[in-house]
Amino acid sequence: MTDRISLEDHLAALEAPESLKAVLAAAARACVDIRGVVSDGALAGALGASGAVNVQDEEQKKLDVISNDILTDTLLVCPAVAAVASEEMETIQPADHAGDYLVLFDPLDGSSNIDINAPVGTIVSVLKAPTAAPNEADFLQPGRQQAAALYALYGAQTMLVLTTGSGVRGFTLSSDGRWLLTHDAITIDPDTKEFAINMSNQRHWSEGVQRYVDGVLKGVDGPRGKNFNMRWVAAMVADVHRILMRGGVFLYPWDRREPNKPGKLRLMYEGNPMAFLIEQAGGKATTDGTEAILDIQPEHLHQRIAVALGSANEIDAYASA
Repeated sequence: MTDRISLEDHLAALEAPESLKAVLAAAARACVDIRGVVSDGALAGALGASGAVNVQDEEQKKLDVISNDILTDTLLVCPAVAAVASEEMETIQPADHAGDYLVLFDPLDGSSNIDINAPVGTIVSVLKAPTAAPNEADFLQPGRQQAAALYALYGAQTMLVLTTGSGVRGFTLSSDGRWLLTHDAITIDPDTKEFAINMSNQRHWSEGVQRYVDGVLKGVDGPRGKNFNMRWVAAMVADVHRILMRGGVFLYPWDRREPNKPGKLRLMYEGNPMAFLIEQAGGKATTDGTEAILDIQPEHLHQRIAVALGSANEIDAYASA
C-alpha cells in the first residue's frame, strides 16, 4: 500500500491550475467526512427521514441534509470556490470571497438505499466561474465546459473516481484515511451483455425503449443474438461504477407517468458529471441514444433529462431500436 500514489500526490503532479486542485482536494475531504457519517448510520442517529422535502419535491433523508451541509461547509471555505449549487437547495449559495470555480453536487445519491445498508454515493461537478460575483445563470454551462467531475461510492470499499478531462482514475480510501490510486486509466469496453434499468416502469416507456428491452430480454433467441444480465442498484453512482469497472449500460428514459418532464435525473448534478466520466472512459452518454448529454445547453439549475449511458456499441443499439 505504501507504494501506491495518493490523491494528494496525483493532484500535485496534475497539469492543472492550483485552484482546481484545491477544489478537488476539498471535495475529497468532504467525501471522507460523509463516509464517516454513512458508516455510523443508526449509531449516529442519521437514518430515516428528516421530515422535510427538498426543491425536487422529494422526501429528504437525514443523511441527505447532513451530507449537503458537509459539502457546502467544506467547499465554501475553500478559497478557490466562488459558489456552490446542490440538488438539495433551491438556489446557489455564494462564498464570501472571490473564487475561480463553481461546484455543483448531489450530496447523497441513492438515499433510498440508506436504511437498507445498500450502496450510496456523492456526485460532484466543477465549472469555471465566468464572473467575480456568480449568479444562477453562471452555472448554466454545457457539460463539455466542466473542469472536473468526480463521484464517491460508499460501498464495500469507499472509492473516489475522478476526471479532469484526461482520462478516468479511481482511488480507494485506506484504513488510515488516505485516497490511494487503485484504478488507473479506466476504460469501458464498447460491447457488453449487461444492462441496468428499472423494469417496474416498463409499461410507461416509449415504444423504442420497449423494443430495445424486449430485444435484450429475448437473449440469443432475439434480434441481439446474445444473452444479457440485468442489474439495478437504485443508486446512479453504483450503477455507473459497475459500468466503469466491467462495462454495461444504464438507462433511465422518459416515461408516460410525467409526460411533460423529459426525464427523472438532473442534468447539472447527475447527468453532466457522470457523462463526463463515461465519455472520458471511452463510453457514450446520451439522452435518447443520439443526443449527447454534454452538448445540452442548461436552462435552469434543476433541469431533468432522460439518460442512456455506458458501452458505446450498446448505446448505438439502443438508439436504433
